[in-house]
Amino acid sequence: MKSENRTSFDDKSLIINYLTLRKTVGILGIGLPIILAIGSVVLSSCSRIENSISDYYYTVMGHFLVGTLSAVAMFLFSYKGYDKADNRAANLAALFALGVAFFPTACADHNPFCNVLTTNSSDTINAVHNVLAVLFFSTLAYFSYFLFTKSSENITEQKLKRNTIYRICAWIMVFSIVSIALVHNIRWLQLKLDEYKPIFVLETIALWAFGVSWLVKGKFILQDK
Repeated sequence: MKSENRTSFDDKSLIINYLTLRKTVGILGIGLPIILAIGSVVLSSCSRIENSISDYYYTVMGHFLVGTLSAVAMFLFSYKGYDKADNRAANLAALFALGVAFFPTACADHNPFCNVLTTNSSDTINAVHNVLAVLFFSTLAYFSYFLFTKSSENITEQKLKRNTIYRICAWIMVFSIVSIALVHNIRWLQLKLDEYKPIFVLETIALWAFGVSWLVKGKFILQDK
């Protein structure tokens, strides 16, 4: 009897820890752009929003950016889904997150009030960063649309609602990826929207969609009754 009770306790503890992991990933995704923007203004003489989240690599918040992406990668490496496809997707997303962190984007400028790093990445490293960023968000969208909607149990009304949120989040991430590509490659569109920081905004929207899907997966809301 003690053995069975012990097993039941361990299973419940594992489930709680796993849900906490999912919610932690969601919180990191949602909080990252907010903390970067506020931290750069508060901790330095910089009063602007950077053109992209990746540009914060060169600011006083650079270590926080790398640390957060590394933490997300660590959580993704430890993630275990329903089958091998889930695990492979999590491992790939983790590798892409690390790549985005350690293959920095090219520095937009060397404003001494905003940028504390004076070194700059090469064109090759910048290209690798962009590719890995697209792959990272694409994998997260795949997670939300195809993996989070799976179920090993009877599909409840709450599960149907969660699946709707997962799919909406996935489409938002896809929309953001496509929009970023358009803004990045169409010069007149870039110039027209430049003052609104379109890439930063779109990356923030994609991260929030990613964060919401993981919070829902962690049963932060819409838990089964």
